[in-house]
Amino acid sequence: MRVYQFAKQIKVSPKNLVEICEKAGIKGKTYVSGLKDDEIGLIKEYIKKSKLAGKPLIATGIETVGEIASKLGISASEIIKYLSSLDIKVSINDRMGAENIKKFCDSQGVVVEFRKTRESYLLGADIDTPQDLVSRAPVVTVMGHVDHGKTTILDFIRKSNVAAREYGQITQKIGAYKVHLKEGSIVFIDTPGHEVFTAMRARGAKLTDIAVLVIAADEGVKLQTIEAINHCKAASVPIIVAINKIDRPNANPEAVKKKLSEYGIVPEEWGGQNVFLNVSGVTGANINELLEIILLMGEMMELKANPERPGEGVVLESYLHKQKGPVINLLVQNGTVASGDFFVCGSIWGKVRAMFDENGKRIEKAGPSTPVELLGANSTPVPGDMFKVVCSEADARKMAEGRNREHDFSQEKVQKVLTLEDLQKQIMQGEVKEFNMILKTDSIGSQEAIKASIEKISQSSSEKHNVSVNCLHYGLGTVSESDILLAVCSNAIVFAYNVGIDSKAEKVAKQHGIEIKLYRLVYDLIEDIKNTVEGMTKPKEVEIMIGQALVKQVFKIGKNQAVAGCLIVDGKAVRDAKVKIVRNGSFVFEGFISSLKRFKNSVREVATNTECGIGVSGFGDFQQGDIIQIYQKVAEGTTA
Repeated sequence: MRVYQFAKQIKVSPKNLVEICEKAGIKGKTYVSGLKDDEIGLIKEYIKKSKLAGKPLIATGIETVGEIASKLGISASEIIKYLSSLDIKVSINDRMGAENIKKFCDSQGVVVEFRKTRESYLLGADIDTPQDLVSRAPVVTVMGHVDHGKTTILDFIRKSNVAAREYGQITQKIGAYKVHLKEGSIVFIDTPGHEVFTAMRARGAKLTDIAVLVIAADEGVKLQTIEAINHCKAASVPIIVAINKIDRPNANPEAVKKKLSEYGIVPEEWGGQNVFLNVSGVTGANINELLEIILLMGEMMELKANPERPGEGVVLESYLHKQKGPVINLLVQNGTVASGDFFVCGSIWGKVRAMFDENGKRIEKAGPSTPVELLGANSTPVPGDMFKVVCSEADARKMAEGRNREHDFSQEKVQKVLTLEDLQKQIMQGEVKEFNMILKTDSIGSQEAIKASIEKISQSSSEKHNVSVNCLHYGLGTVSESDILLAVCSNAIVFAYNVGIDSKAEKVAKQHGIEIKLYRLVYDLIEDIKNTVEGMTKPKEVEIMIGQALVKQVFKIGKNQAVAGCLIVDGKAVRDAKVKIVRNGSFVFEGFISSLKRFKNSVREVATNTECGIGVSGFGDFQQGDIIQIYQKVAEGTTA
């Protein structure tokens, strides 16, 4: 083939082709010179490389073979052939991956630049790097005892922020306030208390960066205050103490500081780690300073997120609206959620149909630390469920269905998270160095005695066995749902001395597989803890609660005898079984069922949601509202 003929074929001028021949190393060619097949091959190779040697190839790492070939202006078969020589089998529609794209480009002398996109994140081709992260607003939860002024403080912040229009405004619309200040922004979670905080932790949601503990200066430290402290400590969340109501004449902030130091919350001026502020939700005293300290602490914590990646967050609340359908109150924690995004949220999926900010204003995008009201889910998720943007509707459906199957399977087969026996084995094998426990007792006196004994065991076991006993929470009264949720989050065992178990707590414990150890003798409780950390043998029999009955009416049948008209609210009642009678959260009697009747007939057992008459040997002082807990002794490691 002559030069001018080939020039016409490849659509260049004969003059340019002569120049290309010179650059490709083919000397002395004119317009009419002939070209051999090997010379034509050299010319084609040179033209291809000269085209590729221009601008760098921009890629995301998720392109198919065909897409890369199109960007390079070459045949897909060349890429397939090259990868095949490396024993990598691909077709034109297969994704090459960043590594293979770079290998091929290097072989062709092409510079490749990878750029991150939302799609590349979604397909797992990219991960966050320190350069991608930017500062985000701290998320704050306000906790404390009821009526100590949590709502008053939040209302003052909300009203003052609304008044300062140039700095933004906040409302109570979606369960979170976003406060905009000159120095930065803060998100306040509007939660009823530490129970919700821990319930979300139990579902795997790390929601809070900083906790503000509100304590009334005229009332001091209360039961809920102590519970809030222990829940925050278990979550490793830094605590700022706001001593409220300092405008009251009987306010005593120093007494509050002294009492809190007993629980490890020590002011900075006393050499501790916690910031204390005297505030007033009524007058607004030191509220601005509180906000400044929160921002400063957030800056010191270096809270960061990547706004360029697809959105991730946690559900604060959800409900079904008559006109809007399922509504999700969401806190975006990382990335950006945009209108039109497909998402999965627990076992729920959907497409973002619309979003509204905390002021009810419609928005198209929501970045990190932004609370939004979101529409478009196929159902209502559970608070604490994790929200994640996915590639497509098909992916969203598939992930949601998979999670539904996992949930159904876990409901069918509940396994214990941790038992005392499991813990003992793990300690003996050196797998566990910390024994987490929660203690509920009937009185301060017994609590102090048990606490002192546990501290001695912990000190001794730490020296001998390198195992520490960590009591996450000491409390009084009935074992509650809050205690169980804390145990779930912290992999702890609940010890109850001379107190009962709330029926809801019992169900949650069964659901999550949390062991609750009940004791009537301090010696037995201390002995079990000691034996566990020292790897000694445990007792062969244990008591397991098999049912609970609510006393609805009392029938006197003699001078000191009575029968309780009951409703079996959980499990079953069995004749001759051991019982513990609980009144206002404390045990008042322990004995055995002497009679069990349905109408006038004696029966062997009575099932749930059935009324019956129960007589207890040696006890006739029943009161309406008493709980009769029914127990059965079983071999260690078995169930009733």
